[in-house]
Amino acid sequence: MLFRETPTGMSVSRISRAEVPANPAAVAVIGLGMMGLPIAGHIVDGGFELRGFDLRPARRRLLPASARRCTSAAQAAAGADVLVLSLPSVEALHQVAADIAPVVRAGAVVIETSTLPVTDKDAARQILAASGAVMLDCPIAGTSAQARQRDLVVFVSGPQAAARRARPVLEAFARAHRHVGPFGAGMKMKAIANMLIAIHNVAAAEAMTLARKSRLDPALVLELLTSGPASSRMLEIRGPRMIQRDFAPLMPLRLWQKDLSIIGGLAADVGSPTLLLRTCAELHTAAVARGLGELDSSAVCQVLESLAGLDVSAQSVSRCRRRAVPQHS
Repeated sequence: MLFRETPTGMSVSRISRAEVPANPAAVAVIGLGMMGLPIAGHIVDGGFELRGFDLRPARRRLLPASARRCTSAAQAAAGADVLVLSLPSVEALHQVAADIAPVVRAGAVVIETSTLPVTDKDAARQILAASGAVMLDCPIAGTSAQARQRDLVVFVSGPQAAARRARPVLEAFARAHRHVGPFGAGMKMKAIANMLIAIHNVAAAEAMTLARKSRLDPALVLELLTSGPASSRMLEIRGPRMIQRDFAPLMPLRLWQKDLSIIGGLAADVGSPTLLLRTCAELHTAAVARGLGELDSSAVCQVLESLAGLDVSAQSVSRCRRRAVPQHS
């Protein structure tokens, strides 16, 4: 018997070896950006035959030497048993779906990892279903740094039979994966997770701004806050960046505009209030308007610091004495 891995690392249920699918012969990764490229690398490390494609030739050249560098999405998809899509926009998803539909293998499983509206994902799913392929909605919790460390969590949604077939590939690039329901449930889960991340990030920025305005040592404040019940994962990850003025993007602020829109759309569809989210969205919009869109989301602190009359150009507002904190979702 084999034990199923859970996000906590605990073995809570058992599955028979007969339930574990054989590894697919060929895997395609389409979209080799900040997430897709490290995912492709882990898939190669897992012993799979990999074909990779990105519109930018420079990204294709970064694939491992053993991978096949394809010059089109269709070339990558042809003959692949499992495909992983990591795409930046709705337009890119629909274009890729149209490009690969004529060549995708009947029965192939498509792991769609992008953070996009469910309605647009479903449109792509229907295009591929006409060719006999099965798309899973599989958004990812984690940053590009976590992707490099194989420290991702995948919210899998769609037919369970297809999810079982995709399992070996998911386990190659993710720390954990959970089936959360029918197609689209994964994006709903991701929207809820991102809502909390956005709120916690802004809360951390507001707290650190108040600390500076109160003439407290921000590093000491951070150390004490993260050692008690006031802590949050975003305070642990983004707090040191706010102090050290390290805004190299784990996720650029401009990309949050898309995610906040998706969260707001879901909340409106189901009639759920999002009072805190609205405030977060306004601060993100203000940050992008100030030209901070390419910086990490921790740079939202500059909007609050400016409103507080603080110097936002300082190289470091305090020496961060706190030890580095591992980045987990």
